Amino acid sequence: MLFREFANRIDPPETTLPHYLWAVGQLAAQIPAGELLGDRYEVLQPQIWCDRHPDRAPDLPDEISLSYLPYLRLVRQKLHVPQIYGIYTQDSHSSTPIVLLDNAPITPEGQLYPSLREAWANAPAVRQVYWLWQSLQLWPILDEQGVAASLLNPENLRVQSWRIWLLQLHSGNTGHQLTDLGYHWSNWLSGSSAIVAEPMMQLCQRMREGDSFSNIEESLNQLLLELAAERPLLLEIYGDSDPGPLRSHNEDACYPTTTDRNHPEHYIRDLAILCDGVGGHEGGEVASQTAVRTLTLQIRELSKSIQLEANPLPPKLIAEQLAALVRVANNTIAHQNDSQEREARQRMGTTLVLAWQLGQSLRNDSGVVRPNSHELYLVNIGDSRAYWLTAHHCQQLTVDDDVAHREVEFGRCFGPEAFQQMGAGALTQALGTRDSEFLHPSIQRFIIEEDGILLLCSDGLSDDDWVEKSWQQVAPAVLAGDCALNDAVQAWIQLANEQNGHDNTSVVMMLCRVSPPPRKPVDPVETNPDFSQSPPDSEFSEASKALLYDQATDVPGSVGRRRRRTPAWQTGLGVILMILLGVGVFVLAYQQMRPQDDSTPSFPEAPAPED
Repeated sequence: MLFREFANRIDPPETTLPHYLWAVGQLAAQIPAGELLGDRYEVLQPQIWCDRHPDRAPDLPDEISLSYLPYLRLVRQKLHVPQIYGIYTQDSHSSTPIVLLDNAPITPEGQLYPSLREAWANAPAVRQVYWLWQSLQLWPILDEQGVAASLLNPENLRVQSWRIWLLQLHSGNTGHQLTDLGYHWSNWLSGSSAIVAEPMMQLCQRMREGDSFSNIEESLNQLLLELAAERPLLLEIYGDSDPGPLRSHNEDACYPTTTDRNHPEHYIRDLAILCDGVGGHEGGEVASQTAVRTLTLQIRELSKSIQLEANPLPPKLIAEQLAALVRVANNTIAHQNDSQEREARQRMGTTLVLAWQLGQSLRNDSGVVRPNSHELYLVNIGDSRAYWLTAHHCQQLTVDDDVAHREVEFGRCFGPEAFQQMGAGALTQALGTRDSEFLHPSIQRFIIEEDGILLLCSDGLSDDDWVEKSWQQVAPAVLAGDCALNDAVQAWIQLANEQNGHDNTSVVMMLCRVSPPPRKPVDPVETNPDFSQSPPDSEFSEASKALLYDQATDVPGSVGRRRRRTPAWQTGLGVILMILLGVGVFVLAYQQMRPQDDSTPSFPEAPAPED
């Protein structure tokens, strides 16, 4: 792929992504495919609908009933749980509306992702255990809302690579116990990988016998880390920040930048941080830079102390340590606010999204030490985001701390209503604006078990869904080795400046590989890209046109095509062959010019140079 054209092959802003919905209930299942309901909803197949007019506000229930409330309260579990989008009533006399769920496990082609039952047998061992780990982590969260039964229906559990995704919530009996989950898991053991079957049978037996949640969690985590650590993990991180075309200063800060990478004595190779400052020119950039500086120093010391531990620390303890570091950074900024007598909107602050790949060492029963447990910890405060990108999907990992999500989580209104309210995007928390006792950072732990890219970005890029619109032009190219990580970062910043442009933009990308990087030919034949689907010329700036048509135009900040350099060993080999060829020609000429006799030694013919 010629990645120089990336920023100009994205759909124009007016193009919207397909809006697929899951229609709940038997009534919806009886509506045949091909129907167009209410001049709005197209039935693609039973219970999978597409909203052809997402620009219109959907109909919503008049009141929030108890059956709707769990969806609202679980809005921060959007990675695993769908949300209520609206309702559809077939006619005015019908008393049973069809509930429509947004963020459902539906592919970009409008098909359901496979169920756990379908995907189980062909999944690698580490992924099987990772699915169970996510289910275990969801159990107490769903049980608190009376919907733990959602995890006991195998067809309700859908998988998107590593991700467990619920089709809908089932209230069922609120008296479910962990023993029920143990019996449910036992159904999958017959198709488990051989390395998983025996320890999981023992674990399920303990669950059925009433062992505690914490003991089961500890054992499952140990098995998960051991399986993940069997594969090597390679990381590459690159970040940059730009003030944008309309701002005179940059309130963003990120780590690592080129400057950080040029100081290897202090460079932390497994850490990525992005902060978007608030508080104006006199405060925003101070807050963001203070947060980055404070957190990098603390993470460096925490990493050293963890490496001294004989056994891996559990996720909850590490999460507590990270929360403590965030509170220190928060109070550092808050103290500056207090010392300068800043009040209310004058107080400086910053969003935070931090990713730390923690490589704890593990020793198995045979005494073999694996150096990296493949754990990825993610901390976020505010509306800067993290996404996981592969060649096949884009998954938003974080949820914004804004008024809209707060209103939904408190059960005050449905999402479509909340996001249309004035001030819906206002931040409900930021680093440094208040004392740490009022701060509630979101801390998540993931396991890296597939090749992918962790993207951290400020709202300069994420606004107007530009990550969702553009990831397919980014992730496959980077993962295939066709585009360098720094080129991808610069291209995304350029895209944000051209399509959003109203704010500073920061991007940090962490490339994670658990399989060998793709081998590339020395001199690949470049094919002409197909621009038949590109938007018309008028939709591009002059800079974009220059990039799109590969004109020889100097464009500040543009991403140039990377030319492959011939490896040094090939250059050296060519020189040696040329020398040998020259010597051979000289000797041959010398032999032909002098008389030959039996005492004259003959030289072998010089080897021909390789093509």
